[in-house]
Parts: sequence; structure tokens; C-alpha cells
Amino acid sequence: MKNTSYFFCGIGGSGMLPLAMLLRDGGAVVAGSDRALDQGRIGAKFDYLAAQGIGLHAQDGSGLISGDQILVASAAIEDSVPDIARANALDCRRMTRAQLLAELFNAAPARIAVGGTSGKSTVTGMIGWIMAECGRDPTIMNGAVMKNFARADAPFISSRTGNGGLFVSEVDESDGSIALFTPTIAVLNNVSLDHKTLEELHALFGDFVAKGDVAIWNADDAESISVMAGAKPARAVSFGFGEAADFRAVDVAEAPFSAAFTLQTGGASYPVSMAVPGRHNIANGLAALAAVAAAGVPLPNAIVALGRFTGTKRRFELVGQVGGGEEAITVIDDFGHNPEKIAATLRTLKAFDGRVLAFFQPHGFGPLRVMGEELAAMFAAELDASDAVLLCDPVYFGGTVDRSVGSAEIVARINALAGHTLARHIPDRADCGAWLEQTAAFGDRIVIMGARDDSLSLFAADVLANLNAR
Repeated sequence: MKNTSYFFCGIGGSGMLPLAMLLRDGGAVVAGSDRALDQGRIGAKFDYLAAQGIGLHAQDGSGLISGDQILVASAAIEDSVPDIARANALDCRRMTRAQLLAELFNAAPARIAVGGTSGKSTVTGMIGWIMAECGRDPTIMNGAVMKNFARADAPFISSRTGNGGLFVSEVDESDGSIALFTPTIAVLNNVSLDHKTLEELHALFGDFVAKGDVAIWNADDAESISVMAGAKPARAVSFGFGEAADFRAVDVAEAPFSAAFTLQTGGASYPVSMAVPGRHNIANGLAALAAVAAAGVPLPNAIVALGRFTGTKRRFELVGQVGGGEEAITVIDDFGHNPEKIAATLRTLKAFDGRVLAFFQPHGFGPLRVMGEELAAMFAAELDASDAVLLCDPVYFGGTVDRSVGSAEIVARINALAGHTLARHIPDRADCGAWLEQTAAFGDRIVIMGARDDSLSLFAADVLANLNAR
């Protein structure tokens, strides 16, 4: 890639930015555009990219000046978009983010790919951190900022360039691009409804785990069990809480922002302490430990490194508290956007006393059509009569979209299933913030959830600031 010129259409995206940084680190010439940049959103992210020597342009085609540039863009972007039209006029080669990432990933001597509908970013971050701490110098490609690697002058670190011949990456099933990757170690966290039908997911994940020299899989997840029953990996290592798991967690002890357990594997037991909370993160930790062990890292060293893993941004991230002790109002920022992810977050909160005020911004109208019923059932099942769910309208940044199912319909379903007014639809997000600030009482936990919109973190910070000023 050295001296090759790449232009990213949508360079600020959670998958695009880290890939652009990997290319820049490899000696490529990198530039890009983004609708959020044109709209004046998320300025700090673009300031950071510019400071790294990446050229930023309006999304009007002006950044494409030569047919030698390679355009990196979603396959779904219409040819009428100025960047795409200009690239076509110049006869630029076009690649999707996944095609480019797979090309880099598949060229590495050792390759760990993390798949599944939930937990990919966290497990990728865990594996990458353990490998770095244990001297393996990995290249890491993540869809979330890895807090262990972030610095004051580099706050958006979601990738890392290493020289150890090892590439660790999360891989995506939502667009089917997981099929492009050939891992030596394939990690399957779980399988649940999100962007595709379960039948499609079984086929994608079955092919994925069959490719690896080793498949790491979740023995507690019924759909993963079904996938593994039809797949033929060379070697399979399971993780979970049940007796059948090869990497098993017992003696679990949860705290509001940490967790501990005993790892049982191969006839030995190891105490494990983690700086991230919840049974779902214990499962994530088991997956990571199983993966690094398969790659040859001694378990005692891996466990020490895992204990120093501080998480990824927007994954049950503590924004702050108003007051102190058990009576504080706590604000948490979280990426939860499908039923399984949100349920894991809510279960972590409900393991301890205190009312939950859950704000959810749907990440599009399309996802609500696909999983709206499951979302409604999950909220109604996981929360109590004392809790509250608040939905604003789905995130929308332009384009043609079917709006036949929106937040109001989901709220109606939640309340019908709960049998009382558990959920509220307040269309404007700012008005949701005002409701949270007016409603919150000491001891409450406010969780801000949603995907595809980096400004949610700013929203969470504003809620905390306004509560402090109240």
C-alpha cells in the first residue's frame, strides 16, 4: 500500500476511520470526505484526522483528482453522490471497506477474526490488548475506540499497527462481508437477530468457523450450538458458564463496574479479575482467553493482561455521577442497539438496586422493521414497573428510507406487553434529555443507548452536566 492513494467516502465512520489510519501507518496517501464533516458534526474527530496528515474534503467530488486514487465507499452508496460520480468519471478503482480490510487481513501470517452479533468490539479489544501486553505486537482493527490504547493526543484509537505478523480484527455479518475473511482462529461470540434472518446468519457463521484452524465458540448460546452442529472446523474450543464448556467461568462475583470469576480449563483453575462489568463481559473475557491460548499465549500471562483491560468506548462506559455512594445518579453511555446487546446492558444494571432510566435512539428505520417486535419484548421483559424507557425518533442523516415503522410503534408494543406505561416516545432528543434531567432521582441509573451516531456521547455528557447544574 506504500505510496498508493486512497480516498474514503465517509471517512469518519466507525469502520472507516481505523482502516484509514492503518493505511496511513503503512505509508499510503489517505484522504476522505464525510457528510458529518459537511454538516459540522463531530468536529473533534475530523480535527484529529487532519492532525494525522489525512486530507479532508467536502463530499462534493473535489477530493478526487486522479484515476490512480482508489475509492473506498459502501457498495450501497448511489452513483449520484458527487464523490461516486467523480470517481466513476475518473475511472477510479472502487473497493468497499470490507474488501480492503480483508485484503490486508488475509495477507497476515496469523489471523484472529472475531464474529457474532454482539460483543465483537469488546472481544477484539481484549484479544488485541492481551497480545500487545504479552509481546506479540499485533495489528488490530476495531469498530470502537480501545481505551487502553487511547491517549490525550490520540483519543480516537480504534486500530493499531503492529509488526508481529498477527492481525486481530472484528468482522461483520450485517453486510455479509464476513465471508471475505480467512482467519486462522475464528471466534464466534453469539448469534441473534439483527440485520439478517437467522437462516442467513447460520450460513454465514457456519462458513466462518469452518475456515479457521481453531474455532472459538459460545457453548451457552443456542444458535451458536446450532451453527457448530453443522460446521466442520479443524478444532473447536467452547467457552461459557455451563459444565460442557472448555473454558468455563464459575464462582462469579459481579460489582457495578467490575467482575471476577474462576476460570476452569484443562483440569486447572485460575482466578480472574476484570475491570469491566456484567456476565456478558465475563463471556467476552472467556472468548478472549480461549483465543489467545489457542494462539500460544500462556494463560497466567493472559489473565494478568485481561485484568488491566479497561474497555472500549460506549460499551457500558461510565460518564459520571451526581452525588456519591449508592445514592448517586449514575450516567452510562452504551452502544446497545439490538435486543441482545441492550438486554446484556440492562441485566448488568438490574443486578443491583436502583431504578433504570433507559434512553434509546434507534439506529435507523430499517432495523426497527426487522427487529422491532424483539426489541419491544426485550424491554418489557428486562425492566420493572419502576423503570422507564425513552425513545426518540430513529437517527436519520438524509437519503430515501421507508418510515413505516418508527419509535412510536415500538413504544406502543412495549407498553402493551408490559401492561403499563413503561415506555415513552419523545420525538426530539433534546426533549428526551430534558425529561431525564427532570425525572432522575438519587439512586437512579441513566443509560444512553444507540449506534451510528457519535454525538450520543456528547448527549450523555450534556445530561450529566445538566444534572450537576440542577
